[in-house]
Amino acid sequence: MYLLLLTVIYIAFISLGLPDSLLGSAWPTIYHSFHVPLSYMGIVSMIISGGTIISGLLSERLTRKCGTRTVTVVSIFLTAIAMLGFSGATAFYQLCLWAIPYGLGAGAIDAALNNYVALHYNSRHMSWLHCFWGVGTIISPYIMSYALTHSVWTNGYRTVSYIQFGIVLIMLLSLPLWKINKNSLADTNSAKPLGIKGALKIKGVPYLLIGFMAYCASEATAMLWTSSFLEGARGIAKETAAAFGALFFIGITAGRFLAGFISDKLGDTKMIRVGALIALCGTVCVAVPLKTTSIIGFIIVGLGCAPIYPCIIHATPNNFGAENSQAIIGIQMASAYVGSTFMPPVFGLIANHITLKLMPVYLMFFLILMLVMISKTERACKTNSNY
Repeated sequence: MYLLLLTVIYIAFISLGLPDSLLGSAWPTIYHSFHVPLSYMGIVSMIISGGTIISGLLSERLTRKCGTRTVTVVSIFLTAIAMLGFSGATAFYQLCLWAIPYGLGAGAIDAALNNYVALHYNSRHMSWLHCFWGVGTIISPYIMSYALTHSVWTNGYRTVSYIQFGIVLIMLLSLPLWKINKNSLADTNSAKPLGIKGALKIKGVPYLLIGFMAYCASEATAMLWTSSFLEGARGIAKETAAAFGALFFIGITAGRFLAGFISDKLGDTKMIRVGALIALCGTVCVAVPLKTTSIIGFIIVGLGCAPIYPCIIHATPNNFGAENSQAIIGIQMASAYVGSTFMPPVFGLIANHITLKLMPVYLMFFLILMLVMISKTERACKTNSNY
């Protein structure tokens, strides 16, 4: 039963990743077909991220009231509906409308599942589970590339929506399995919710939120703009650039698989720092004005980013207490999506008015900011050697 539940959670993490890379890989085609500026992808991503901020902030109360399993099923269903809506869009404003349920669903499941795994599984499982998120993000660009090559971009979204509905069915059939951890703090803690104000009063939390926001700003920018960068700055064809949108995700998925073997031994903080340094090396490669070097660079950036997100999340219960982890992780998700909401659109403006070629510099700035904030968090909290 324990292993079966773990398998179900792995599948849920695939569902988390499936929609995340679709917009970036399809956008070079979408903005031409809807006759909107390149930077309008930022509007859609802002709406999606806005929904995740709201549901992330509400996640503590939702999870305490409904339980992780219910939140997971409903959230995946919302994203499935949203993908189906995207596939039927005939105007840009319709993408914006369907982005609302997509964002609400993504934020709720992200916070609930991450806290559940942080409480019940060790660091290697957190890395491998996020590796399966990467599997979802790798699959989607190839689905979209196939759709662009043989039909239209809307069929790519429709295919992903059908996969999501299938995962919803699996989640419904697996509901009894979640009783294994029925006494989980994530599900049954009846204490008064910590809330935003309570979480911010805990030493080290503000630094952590800024660091997490900075990391997710760099990750989201890489996710959304890789295809456009390769097309606009390196002259790669649209269809090929759509498939190459998976480069970052290939790196991050492979990196998380490898990180699972060493994360328990090195500890979360060392994994974060090593990952950031590798990612910075990748941005240097992306900056080199050669197609092959840029392609390799995005893979290296993904490899470096791989352990950062899961290690930050996994350390939260140990650093701030299991009783506080759902509230803090929910706020972390919100702060992460503040970065995801505003920073990719800012880069879109830079791309429109200056040049796409500044993307590696942009990524480098946020990676360095993240490193500084994580170090401040460590000193402020006087964390143990595992962080």
